[in-house]
Amino acid sequence: MPQNLALRRLGAGVLLAACLAVPVGAQSPTEWDRCAGKDIGTIDQMIDGCSMIIQSGTEPAERLALAFVARASAYMTKGDYDRAIHDYDQAVALDPTNSLAFSNRGFAYAGKGNVDRAIEDSDKAIKLNPESAMGLYNRGFAYAAKGDFDRAIQDYDRAIGLNSDFAQALANRGFAHAARGDFDRAIQDYDVAIRISPDVPVVFYNRGVAYGRQGKLDSAIEDYNQAIQLNRNYSWAYYRRAQAYANKREFARAIRDYDETIRLDPGNAKAFNDRGFAYASKGDLDRAIGDYSQAVRIDPNYANALYNRGSAYVEQRRFDRAIQDYNEVVKLDPNFGQALVNRGFVYATRGDYELAIQDFDRAIALNPASAQALLNRGIAKLRKGDFMSGRADIAQAKLLDPGIHD
Repeated sequence: MPQNLALRRLGAGVLLAACLAVPVGAQSPTEWDRCAGKDIGTIDQMIDGCSMIIQSGTEPAERLALAFVARASAYMTKGDYDRAIHDYDQAVALDPTNSLAFSNRGFAYAGKGNVDRAIEDSDKAIKLNPESAMGLYNRGFAYAAKGDFDRAIQDYDRAIGLNSDFAQALANRGFAHAARGDFDRAIQDYDVAIRISPDVPVVFYNRGVAYGRQGKLDSAIEDYNQAIQLNRNYSWAYYRRAQAYANKREFARAIRDYDETIRLDPGNAKAFNDRGFAYASKGDLDRAIGDYSQAVRIDPNYANALYNRGSAYVEQRRFDRAIQDYNEVVKLDPNFGQALVNRGFVYATRGDYELAIQDFDRAIALNPASAQALLNRGIAKLRKGDFMSGRADIAQAKLLDPGIHD
């Protein structure tokens, strides 16, 4: 069963404008309250309040910098990284000692994928305020985005040391541990993050993924249940729960969850591919082929879906179509050894022993310990009349897999 268990990073690291202290100045407290998000419902109202302060021209530089930081943080909440960075630029120009502006601008750069600029800004923020847990968190986030999980963990350690109730840092440190394959530590961090903040669905989701990677499928399903209870539209939680059910061979349940995944996210090629696998496992090859075909329509370079469709065609003895799919798989990924083994099997079934042996040769070159490839090559050689070499391949296959019988 294709797993594709990519963990999702927790992504809420901006210190929002609600943490902005309301200064006493020329502007009315109401405008600063709006800018800070106090007792006001919408992000746009925060932006309007900050804009009024900025446009007034009456605030001193440090207070004006605060208004730019607050508006930038509101833009960040809307996902408008470019406007946020522009406002953070204005803030640091007005007040080069504003560590929060550097820290949050770094997070904005990370959101745009520019992790080197993110780390550079985080370094400046931490130099200005070494005791800023948020600055350390944001730099840890940037290191994690860069794939440098050791440094990310170091920064999360320091952030948690400064604030032991920093649930986001605990959750993201858990992600970093999981990315390094240390699922026990990951789960420990997720446990603490959930105790502190029990209403964040992605933390349950990530812990479920960690349990799944450990083979603890029932625990994984419990966490996906909780994530879905907190967010009924959490398509990836349905998808992972479906995978867990499929790995338990509970294919009917898996298909129901894949159905829901596809309803919420009809462009999810993996969900179509995996639902196809579940249908194939139940013997419904026509529906399986339909799902594999949809996965390929969404992503024409999806080698796994092409391989799975080719294997379904083999089961239906539609060998020409199977070979077409395996050809495409090998074109996309020349090192896809099982596609070579399967294509070789189809050639041998059709009596094309030379082509079959060529595919088995390539598969064995990729994996000399492939008992299946050696056995099939041996059988193809015997049918071709090369008895000595064929028997040698079969004997080697039996040494690798004692379960092979005459």
